[in-house]
Amino acid sequence: MPDESQKAQAPAANGEAEKKEHNFWLPLIAIIMATFVSVLSSSLANVALPKLASVFGVPTTTIQWVSTGFMLASAVVIPMSGFLVGRFGSKRILMMSVIGFTVGSVLCGMAWNDSSLIAFRIFQGLTGGFIMPVGMAVMYSIVPREQIGSAMGVWGVAAMVAPALGPTLGGYIVEYFSWRLLFFVNVPIGVLAAILCFALLRESPTNKSLKFDIPGAVLSILFFGSLLLALSKGQTEGWGSLYIVSLFYVAGVSLALLLWVELTVEVPLLKLKLFTNIRFSSSTLIAGLLMMAMMGGTYLMPIYLQNALGMTALDSGILLLPQSIAMALMMPISGKLTQKFGLVPLAIISLAVLGVTTYELHRLTGDTSHLWINVLLTIRGTAIGACMMPITSSGLGSIPKKDINDASPLSNVFRQVMATMGIAILTTIMSGRQTFHNVRIAENVPATSEPANQLISQLTGLLVQGGIDTATATGSATTTLAGLMAKESLIRAIADTFFVSSIPAFICIPLMFLLLNRKKAADQPAQQGASGGGSESGQAPASASQTPSSQGPGMKAPEPVKV
Repeated sequence: MPDESQKAQAPAANGEAEKKEHNFWLPLIAIIMATFVSVLSSSLANVALPKLASVFGVPTTTIQWVSTGFMLASAVVIPMSGFLVGRFGSKRILMMSVIGFTVGSVLCGMAWNDSSLIAFRIFQGLTGGFIMPVGMAVMYSIVPREQIGSAMGVWGVAAMVAPALGPTLGGYIVEYFSWRLLFFVNVPIGVLAAILCFALLRESPTNKSLKFDIPGAVLSILFFGSLLLALSKGQTEGWGSLYIVSLFYVAGVSLALLLWVELTVEVPLLKLKLFTNIRFSSSTLIAGLLMMAMMGGTYLMPIYLQNALGMTALDSGILLLPQSIAMALMMPISGKLTQKFGLVPLAIISLAVLGVTTYELHRLTGDTSHLWINVLLTIRGTAIGACMMPITSSGLGSIPKKDINDASPLSNVFRQVMATMGIAILTTIMSGRQTFHNVRIAENVPATSEPANQLISQLTGLLVQGGIDTATATGSATTTLAGLMAKESLIRAIADTFFVSSIPAFICIPLMFLLLNRKKAADQPAQQGASGGGSESGQAPASASQTPSSQGPGMKAPEPVKV
């Protein structure tokens, strides 16, 4: 009788599972909306920093805390997301995070001075920092593993394309509307995201007896806060200054203590033992390096277009828009391509294209064609869209569902640190190369240079004809020549930095072989499939009937998924 009842229940269970597989897209919309508004806000504010500095009458170093404070606040709370989800539930935490972020947007739009704006941005980061890791954890808990690639591709449109769209939208708002609209534009999107989270998401199981790792929380805040602050302020303060050296010292000591605490405590805040999963640790490292490579275009190209070529924020944003569109179109397709061709071949080709196109940007000059830049950036965006989400989903897909709440914060905070580190390294290299080229150009343009003297004479003559006295005209002509030399040194420095930013993409290529399938023992297919939490390739088998767990007694085990 028990056997017959089990047989009767099997079709119902299968039908329920099949129904569940087709019901995750609506909840996914809520997660995408929440992710989009949080990521878009950071890139919108970055574009407005010069405008905000002039509005409040403060130096750039002060107003930069609008971005730095948000980044630090959102980073230090990410490690706590795993505990909060386990203690209070993913739906409640995601909803409260979206609501808090939306309230912070309203407060930022109502700010009356620079101090209030910075304080409200920090509040916005503290509340909205949970959106990305909790959203990823919810997605992995509701989406079947064989469809996670497609779901991650759709989610990636919000997570990765919003920063690229930010400069265009932000430049338009700054140029034609009030800076306050940069924050008020988040409010309707945030309200809609909160409503969708309430209506479409189910609450996850909670553990009321879960203990909070206070030492781990304090040490993680000290480590990530001091490290990210040092990386973001190192160039302006000086890498050898007491302030930056002290921050690195605090980061080093707190990291050592954090590792000791998290590896010995019974219920750690950060489950570092997950890094013993080679697939997860490899994909996390590759995704971090990929973020560093991606920062080359995201960070350097606006500097080239605006500072070197003198384009407005809106014009540069429009020029960069095709790259964003290519990335957006490619991300949903990347999951299907991974299933068809395998993760490793697709990622290696994409990383090679990313590396080559980033390397080619080192040929930039003061009169480089905008069409050439657009084509190269569009190809580059297509490559990023093809490999970013499959690589991330491959690592998280190898983690059992019970550990997703702990794996998602680790993956997110590592990418945030690597992105910040990438910007810090690129800024330092660009500054050093600019000084180098400035000296070299000055050596080649001495006071006795005939072409330089002719240019100064021609400019002086034009200014004198305009009614300016000879002494002032000569000084203005000399200043103009110095400006041209500084502009050329900046362009050459940016070109050199693009060369360096291509290196992480090439480093990722050999690392991809760590994600290759290993041969499985023929007598352990079911056990491996049950404990692995998904296929090792980060993609699903072709059909449910081909999975190892579906093999009946005496049936031949299937071949491993091709990667």
